[in-house]
Amino acid sequence: MAIDPVKGQGAQQNVHNRFDRYSFDSEDEDADLRKTNFTEVFPKTIVNQVKSPDLPMEYSLNPYQGCEHGCSYCFARPTHEYWGYSAGVDFERSIMFKKNAPELLEKFLKKRGYQPKPILVSGNTDCYQPVERKLEITRKLLQLFLDYRHPVNIITKNALVLRDIDILKPLAEQNLVSVALSIPTINEDLRRVMEPRTSSSKNKIRAVEELTKNGIPVHIMVAPIIPGLNSDEILSIMKVTSEAGALSAGYTLVRLNDTVEPVFVKWIETYFPDRKDKVLNLIRSMRGGNLGEKRFYNRYEGEGNIAEMIHNTVKLGKRKFFAGRERIVLDTSNFTGTKDQQLRLF
Repeated sequence: MAIDPVKGQGAQQNVHNRFDRYSFDSEDEDADLRKTNFTEVFPKTIVNQVKSPDLPMEYSLNPYQGCEHGCSYCFARPTHEYWGYSAGVDFERSIMFKKNAPELLEKFLKKRGYQPKPILVSGNTDCYQPVERKLEITRKLLQLFLDYRHPVNIITKNALVLRDIDILKPLAEQNLVSVALSIPTINEDLRRVMEPRTSSSKNKIRAVEELTKNGIPVHIMVAPIIPGLNSDEILSIMKVTSEAGALSAGYTLVRLNDTVEPVFVKWIETYFPDRKDKVLNLIRSMRGGNLGEKRFYNRYEGEGNIAEMIHNTVKLGKRKFFAGRERIVLDTSNFTGTKDQQLRLF
């Protein structure tokens, strides 16, 4: 039996915070689940060292905590619990922003003896979620990367990245930037409920085209691949993004760790009750009978016939649509640790 959904968001309710001793009371029945609240926070550092051995980046940076995009499967949901919130509705409706992120980034770049490595912006939550249109924290960060000639990778689900072409273009001219667009579906009906407040599929493809036209290298992520839901779109997504100019493609298999699991289960029960058992069983077949996976490497590789079929499909798509193209390696040689005022755009 279908459940009436709370439209425009992935989580249909808040889920129990594992650290409930520190939780905020966000289960008020009269609370407006559609209202988004924003809170400024004041971290002392902004660049994080990435120590996971199965990830290619060494540093990441997140100007926001929580994400308005509302993807039910988001692996970052449990991080909201450390702040006293729920991984459910709170994750997408109680957003923390870091206005001092540019100041902290500049302090990091000026550290004595710092050896530059590409920094990933949005290693956890999206740097181009809707509130960025107003706050422009990501834009200010990108200007600093340009000023210091420092390489930066971006990953986003939002075509708002096009707003900053005036900064991205001179970065690209010095081989200092690449943009990864996450496109798990080009079925707009599915996208509206799967990632309700991201850019439309059409606008994401347009973003690939516009970035490419401006010489900005684009990588696409078919992520996550959910068997029985979007796994039949892999080749179609790779084809259309290749035609739009993307240089390379990557992917991840869905994993529902910790409190992501109840959020996703409630979501699929709400929107696809007829497919719920099939999809969850297919995920379990890739995860050794579980819905989640935390082991390094295993979390990306999966196991079993379904995982193998997905791996082979992606390999086929790369051969067919991305042959002769490569993801670029960003340049670290021009970084001096001092600001080049001639590159200041404003």
